[in-house]
Amino acid sequence: MVMWVPDETKRFRRRPHYRQSEIDRECETLVTGFLLKHRGKVEFPISTDDLTVLIEQHVDTLDVYADLTPDGHDVEGVTRFKIGAIPDIEISEPLSTDDRRENRFRTTLAHELGHVRLHDKLFQAAFAPGDLFEHAREHRLVCKRETMLDAPKGDWLEWQACYASGSYLMPVTALRDELKPILAVHGGLTPFRAGDAASDALIEAVMARFQVSRDAARVRLSKLDYISTAPRIPTLFG
Repeated sequence: MVMWVPDETKRFRRRPHYRQSEIDRECETLVTGFLLKHRGKVEFPISTDDLTVLIEQHVDTLDVYADLTPDGHDVEGVTRFKIGAIPDIEISEPLSTDDRRENRFRTTLAHELGHVRLHDKLFQAAFAPGDLFEHAREHRLVCKRETMLDAPKGDWLEWQACYASGSYLMPVTALRDELKPILAVHGGLTPFRAGDAASDALIEAVMARFQVSRDAARVRLSKLDYISTAPRIPTLFG
């Protein structure tokens, strides 16, 4: 069960606190359950069409041809929370119509699904008397390009949606199974240093298996402590 804690940003009186393992479990359960019911088997990558169908089951409307430029040219997704109703999702039209940006489109879809699944109860509570959006009928959560894949933990709404995006597209069990043979070849303890042959091999494997960008694979592997950009600390043993 999710833990509710005071919101230090003061946007809400209380906010949900999720451990990474809780988000992984929620996302993997949703995706694998959907694939079993929809396809009769669990295989990755989840196709873009199937990802869209999955999202449509959890929103009122999904508009993948939205004009989001009034919110800013760096806005790629919007989740619209509505009092007493399930949310809407809007995706910037250039992402869905440019085949060269399909991986970015997939990441954005999964990011907004994260907001829907993790944050709708939060906004429904905020519409209640005496809370932040008491007199509002809806609230649009605008997501920008630079925080679509990764966000600082202080921006907890975006950080949680970023983590969920990686979890939907690269579920933790399937990812670990994919990496086992590579880890066996390269040996050593993770995390591997970013830029090493071992970390590059992990990134390439994740990109190929789950149809994600290099940046998305790198962020996911970093969050799960397979790779690290932190400076290596010398020891007596090397």
